Amino acid sequence: MINDFLKYQAQTSPHPLGMEVSHARGSYIYDTNNKAYLDFVAGVSAASLGHQHPRVNNAIIDQLNKYSHVMVYGEYAQHPATEFCKLLAQNLPVKLNKTYLTNSGTEATEGALKLARRVTGRSQLISCFNAYHGNTMGSMSVMGFEERKQIFRPLIPDVDFITFNNEEDLQKITTKTAGIILETIQGGAGFIQPENDFLRKVRERCDEVGAIMILDEIQPGFGRTGKLFGFQNYDIVPDVIIMGKGMGGGMPVGAFTASEEMMDLLSHDPKLGHITTFGGHPVIAAACLATLQELTETDIMAQALEKEKLFRELLVHPLIEDVRGRGLMLAAMTKSDDITNRTILRCQEKGLILFWLLFEGKAIRITPPLTISNEEIKEGCGIIIEVLNEILAEQ
Repeated sequence: MINDFLKYQAQTSPHPLGMEVSHARGSYIYDTNNKAYLDFVAGVSAASLGHQHPRVNNAIIDQLNKYSHVMVYGEYAQHPATEFCKLLAQNLPVKLNKTYLTNSGTEATEGALKLARRVTGRSQLISCFNAYHGNTMGSMSVMGFEERKQIFRPLIPDVDFITFNNEEDLQKITTKTAGIILETIQGGAGFIQPENDFLRKVRERCDEVGAIMILDEIQPGFGRTGKLFGFQNYDIVPDVIIMGKGMGGGMPVGAFTASEEMMDLLSHDPKLGHITTFGGHPVIAAACLATLQELTETDIMAQALEKEKLFRELLVHPLIEDVRGRGLMLAAMTKSDDITNRTILRCQEKGLILFWLLFEGKAIRITPPLTISNEEIKEGCGIIIEVLNEILAEQ
């Protein structure tokens, strides 16, 4: 199968990991030789409840037996999408009460950027250096990593960048700014958390000049930081939140949420201000609803903070300089890119799945399913320490 994979399926890098997947369950993925791999990545934070979670699977099957796609987004009232948006609003601050469902996080970013321009009548957008918000043309325009986007220019105009956690840069947000888009925790840059009330200061500056504050919750969202959304850890409320990855329990989805007043602007002047065929797909929405119900009806989110403590206790090694992040959105920072590369590849050989971050070469991504057990955490961390000991002995 690997030869056909490489021949017929377009690749995103010169050297894909190439595991031939047979099946997955819980915290494990199995290859076609039935070798088990403990999953510390969860499809890059997407399989929030692990693999083949019964509540999510049953919701998908039940909906498939009723109906699948029947109409483009926004025309028919379909129970799973409506109930998901309702339950989401019930678990968010009052002004974040209306949701537009999309097919992916990057499409949600596109919609949020358009909404900021529609609300304000302004054009300027501000993002952060080393930010990642998706890979379509608009999302790439607010990506703060020139190396990855230079070849695709020209992108959308009137975009400026600031440095995350740099308060002086906030003066770049002016009365010409439609919106600023920030990751609540910078992902590709190395799981960098806001410091010194940075998000509150962004909020205040946006209020001063009438700009829209957009928070990208695609990675931190849906319980990964101990709260439903990462911003709920920092005592602020943005104007718009973008979500994806973990919201569908492993199914492809995204969304952006704002106030009813703001979101209704997309319906007129011009009408069809943002449209999608498959957004709000009933089968996907059923998975989202089941995932959100599981997160809000159990203590899974609170467990993320306890599991973080266990990771930090176990990931102590001379080659690990720091463990960044919050909850189960963690990055173990090694001393060099080479150590990180060798660790990730050797751990896979030993049955542990780890991965890289986009822009920070020293970071080892650790974003397991929220349902991972303490014993599984100990098992995986033991493999990491074993590999690091081997690398240390070779130096």
